[in-house]
Amino acid sequence: MASTNDLKNGLVLNLDGELWAVVEFQHVKPGKGPAFVRTTLKHVLSGKVVDKTFNAGTKVETATVDKRTMQYLYQDGEDFVFMDLDTYDQIHVQGGTVGENANYLLPEAEATVALHEGVPLYIELPTSVFLEVTYTEPGLQGDRSTGGTKPATVETGATVQVPLFITTGEKIKVDTRDGRYLGRS
Repeated sequence: MASTNDLKNGLVLNLDGELWAVVEFQHVKPGKGPAFVRTTLKHVLSGKVVDKTFNAGTKVETATVDKRTMQYLYQDGEDFVFMDLDTYDQIHVQGGTVGENANYLLPEAEATVALHEGVPLYIELPTSVFLEVTYTEPGLQGDRSTGGTKPATVETGATVQVPLFITTGEKIKVDTRDGRYLGRS
């Protein structure tokens, strides 16, 4: 249990049996009336975002979330297999839990896996990764770096919009949060 005065970004709360991560919080002390805490909460499993207000000093139940650095090994059907770098234990993470992160996940890549009572909640990738372009249309004479973009398929199978001068076989840097092209390696 913790008080609403102890809230901070990233803290996971157990509200009515569901896990919610604190995205943002603000202590408000109006001139008239009691103080309160305005929060923005994100459902850990579904990603739904809600605003919730608590009275100042109210007790809230916190959930123990263990974040571990793990190495992605391989995909086993719908599951992704990760290995704990400290204990060498392997865990299976469901494809739905990995979600869009699968587009940027290469074997032997490191990721942070968040666990609650041994159950994987979500994974966090580094903010950017280097991926090889496996196919893209050739650029045309006169293409410049300030020109348009074209789709390129990378080694994970994802499609990324890249500048016209990028060719097949090049390594590019991709933002894992939104799939944006960041540059060449």
